[in-house]
Amino acid sequence: MTDTTNALHIVCPHCHTTNRVRVADRHNAPDCGQCHQPLFDGHPLALDAGSFDKHIGRSHLPVLVDFWAPWCGPCRMMAPAYEQAAGLLEPQVRVAKLNTEEAQAIAARFNIRSIPTLALFVGGKEVARQAGALRTAQDIADWTRSHL
Repeated sequence: MTDTTNALHIVCPHCHTTNRVRVADRHNAPDCGQCHQPLFDGHPLALDAGSFDKHIGRSHLPVLVDFWAPWCGPCRMMAPAYEQAAGLLEPQVRVAKLNTEEAQAIAARFNIRSIPTLALFVGGKEVARQAGALRTAQDIADWTRSHL
């Protein structure tokens, strides 16, 4: 029998393959076993309708999602801070973005009424939500950690 208590499932941000990574190796810049690209690069992952459920449902890591749209001024204002927050939160948290214009069905499924909206998913379930922009990367990281 395989010991899963010391391994995490981490979905590759490049090929979306689920990888088993030992907990102790998570901080050692692990690569995907399929495409050999880094599993973490300190930048938000752009999700789409095809990859959203894989990352939310299969990853053992918490996933922070920014629901945004390109026409949204507050979304554009928060984008640099969100980019920096990825560097603060990975590899403990997968940081991702979902363009609600391109993935309207997912936005509707999660009842996203205003953007930007941050949603934190743990074990495939939404555990926290923040409507409206947060100002700094530290604010985003602190909000995320407060819900873990």
